[in-house]
Amino acid sequence: MPGVDAALSLAPGSPSVAEYHTGAGLPSGLSPRPYLHPVRTLAGTVVTELQPASHRHHLGAGIAVPDVDGANFWGGRTFVPGHGPVWLDNHGTQLHLDWLHVSPSSFTQALQWLHMDGTALLAERRRISARPLSATAWALEITFSLVNVSGREVAVRSPATLGRDGAGYGGLFWRAPSPARAFGPVPVPHGASAPWLALAGPSWTLVFSGGGEDPWFVRVRDYAGVGSALAWREPLVLAPVAEVSRSFTVVVADGVLSAEEAAAVAVPG
Repeated sequence: MPGVDAALSLAPGSPSVAEYHTGAGLPSGLSPRPYLHPVRTLAGTVVTELQPASHRHHLGAGIAVPDVDGANFWGGRTFVPGHGPVWLDNHGTQLHLDWLHVSPSSFTQALQWLHMDGTALLAERRRISARPLSATAWALEITFSLVNVSGREVAVRSPATLGRDGAGYGGLFWRAPSPARAFGPVPVPHGASAPWLALAGPSWTLVFSGGGEDPWFVRVRDYAGVGSALAWREPLVLAPVAEVSRSFTVVVADGVLSAEEAAAVAVPG
């Protein structure tokens, strides 16, 4: 991907709580895309991981989708039915076009999602903002709208739609430090549609909400990560000029919150 990475800081107060990168210059095998890293609690604890050894394509927090019209916007290997994960030359790029608005606490970005052959599949408008909640917590808000600009029908898929059980990921994805545990208003949050979901480490808690009825993707054993699922059970098919939008809030808190405390700070979505 040509160009040089540009970064913005989110600082709704002092100090800065997150840095946002355009992703320019990343290797193609990572599916170059914008990402947030580091994201910090108000006490300075970093709650994202960038390119960990086991999953080099995990880029902090951002929007990542395994399959859009055959292009891999997740990075790494592609799930192929009958073969499993395979390295393919099919990585797409989320190309930063312009900053539409920039302030210390928010910004809006225009992007294009480019197929591996360079053609535009999706046009995106992404807004990211931060606001303080208390002396120990702040809220990160992420909204994205994707419009099919390919001129044809485009399908958004996950490995689960191709037969890999439980692997319905694709949408918002947050790679967090380990160890961590997940909890929410349902006993098993992985694969469930729930109004909120929490991921807690030794001295921090992330509370995710929003996404409408999309199920949550949760990992805590091999690594710590939370994501949403645009296409958990079946492909999401977009007609030409059709649009899909999602909005999420992530509360970033110092300390380990109880289920009651997490529910209290979750933003209805």
